Amino acid sequence: MHKADYYKIGFIMKPHGLKGEVTISLDATAPANWSSIKTIFIDIKGQFVPYFVEAMSVKGSKAFVKFEDVTSLDDAKKLQKHALYIQKADRPKLQRGGFYNDEVIDFIVEDTNLGVLGRVKAVEQNNQSRFLIVEHNAKELMIPVSGPFISGINKSKRKITVTLPEGFLDI
Repeated sequence: MHKADYYKIGFIMKPHGLKGEVTISLDATAPANWSSIKTIFIDIKGQFVPYFVEAMSVKGSKAFVKFEDVTSLDDAKKLQKHALYIQKADRPKLQRGGFYNDEVIDFIVEDTNLGVLGRVKAVEQNNQSRFLIVEHNAKELMIPVSGPFISGINKSKRKITVTLPEGFLDI
């Protein structure tokens, strides 16, 4: 498998307790539904090493995880400051209209009134807000993901329909 097959969810901050638990800092785009995740991959020197989840509790942007075979404080210390990934194929399904940031790269963005605006170049996260970065006439548009802007997403057609307010492109 290649790095492109994995989705970063956070990194291990530090050990938690004396029995091998770790504290994880979750990325803002990490899946909220953890119940289906049984394997987490830890990037150790460029290799994605699978660790099996024994127990997990999530509190806001942190998670406390007990991995199988990590049974001591020393074992947990060896894992701190390493990035965590899950396989893209194992990501929890999102609600209708939801998407992971990497899923919409290169999607066509079309306004209901103005027509095709361009393609999604990136998705940026700014605190709690996400923005589609769209290349439009040699300019970058930042279209908020939340609010009334996005009218629809068609993953099979790789298309996002937006309804931008009048004058949005003039800003």
